[in-house]
Amino acid sequence: MPPRRQSTPRSAEHAALGEAIRLARVERGLSQEALADAVPMHVTYLGGLERGVRNPSYDSLVRLARALKLAPGALVARADELLKTQS
Repeated sequence: MPPRRQSTPRSAEHAALGEAIRLARVERGLSQEALADAVPMHVTYLGGLERGVRNPSYDSLVRLARALKLAPGALVARADELLKTQS
């Protein structure tokens, strides 16, 4: 039996970053598989990032932002804005 998928975000900040990644991906018309291939990153890891259950490294964050055609700071700023609206 496979391990149970974690669904509770690590923190509100992780959830907001995951939502920012997901929104940018959807806006660009990319599937999780297509974005994971572009990064490159395993699709289950990307899914964990989008759910806020994984903690991305700086390298992963930069590669994701570049694949989404964003500056890393813009991706983090979007997450910060999402976090403010959730509070």
